[in-house]
Amino acid sequence: MGKSFEKTLFLFFLSLFVLSAGCEGQEGFNFNKLREHKMANTLNKYGIEGYQAPELNVPIWIDGNGNEMKDPVKLADHEGKFRVIYCFQAWCPGCHSIGLPSLQKMVEALKGNDKVEFLAIQTVFEGAKANTFERVKEIQKQYDLKIPFGHDVGDENTRNISSTMYNYRTGGTPWFILIDQEGSVVFNDFHLNADKAIEYLKGIK
Repeated sequence: MGKSFEKTLFLFFLSLFVLSAGCEGQEGFNFNKLREHKMANTLNKYGIEGYQAPELNVPIWIDGNGNEMKDPVKLADHEGKFRVIYCFQAWCPGCHSIGLPSLQKMVEALKGNDKVEFLAIQTVFEGAKANTFERVKEIQKQYDLKIPFGHDVGDENTRNISSTMYNYRTGGTPWFILIDQEGSVVFNDFHLNADKAIEYLKGIK
């Protein structure tokens, strides 16, 4: 993993600090306050917050029951809904210690809410032999997440890294992307406060 993994860890812990400064003590999940802190931090150059979300180009998916899907999932399939995308890699420690439990908590809290759609994508950018499609299936089952999971290794057009990572300029994994009903990316970062996010998502009409 080397330097890229060390950099990912550094930015992960940096984002925890930024999030804490921006959200704790607020009435709700204050995206504007968080943006101010992120803009002031010149080290954070990842993400496309404030821009329209590119369409997904993830070829392989399983549905909420673990069955391989005939057609790939598209954002357009859920037009008009608020979409939450969780990006991970099977071997990522932060994905298992913080990211996936946070996603699990959010999915459980929003169960039955037809205004919000959750998607998980393994965004492979290293360790392709370890971060496989089979591991995607195992992780869905391990965390009992009955949502669609995609496997994205990219191609030569995305420099052989995940197309989602390439198009959304993610900083690595874990990575959360929140897309509003108009298709705009309103949040993207390594970590988010799950409780505040749940409070915000429950208020979506």
